[in-house]
Amino acid sequence: MTSEANLILVGVNHKTTPVEIREKLAFSQVKLEASLEQLVSSPEITENIILSTCNRVEIYARVENNDRGIQLLQNFICDYHGITRGNLDQYFYSYCDNQAVEHLFRVSSSLDSMVLGEAQILGQVKDAYNTALSFSSTGMVLNQLFEKAFNVAKKVREETGISERGVSISSAAVELAKKIFEDLENHSVMLVGTGEMAELAAKHLISYGVKTVYVASRTYERAATLAQSLNGCALDFKSFKEEMHRADIIITSTAAPNFIIHKEMMEAAIQKRKNKPIFLIDIAVPRDIAPE
Repeated sequence: MTSEANLILVGVNHKTTPVEIREKLAFSQVKLEASLEQLVSSPEITENIILSTCNRVEIYARVENNDRGIQLLQNFICDYHGITRGNLDQYFYSYCDNQAVEHLFRVSSSLDSMVLGEAQILGQVKDAYNTALSFSSTGMVLNQLFEKAFNVAKKVREETGISERGVSISSAAVELAKKIFEDLENHSVMLVGTGEMAELAAKHLISYGVKTVYVASRTYERAATLAQSLNGCALDFKSFKEEMHRADIIITSTAAPNFIIHKEMMEAAIQKRKNKPIFLIDIAVPRDIAPE
């Protein structure tokens, strides 16, 4: 199937590319829809699926010619985000035909994840596939490939026990929080953004004794709904900055295009806490917290 189909994959991930580059190449849901339409219009590309997560951006495509297709997709990723290709070649990887198939199987099975065995990636691959289906950017070859990948991922999980511990980026962050605070009982957490990973992290923290949860979102209704499910308190997005000093742990997962937490804000919060530390967990792409 793959040799006749001219299947290719072009991407960047956490192993090849630093986060400050990955976040510039990520596709938000809005960008994802528009980009699928743009790729579909190319005569060189007959099918395509875009996978964009915290740790990777990958485009799977059926093309007329592998070499031209790889160049086209690399240029597309850069051009679409308004980035000069320049030195980005060092970050891109590409696979053709059977190697592309094997890579997708590894990704779907969480064997290529930052946290081996994490459970979220399979759902993210399925979401990418379903989005492509809804925009008719995929066809027989990629449909068969991705359906097979889902079966392989299921088999890997069932036969290896790789996901028995329920590991994820969020649970790994919680383990680090436990080491920092030793005892999480009676500590507080603030969620800025209502992403799935942030919600999972909050639930992990609550299971280890965190008593107080604050939730802030640009859409107050979302904050209120999530806060209610966590027995927490919803905050207006505009006011969360003044409330950061109340949290021992802050988890950010917004879709903001720019940093929402800066050094000056943290200094003010720490001062209000009389120099008690705050543990910051940024799981957003692009990042929410300025690196300084």
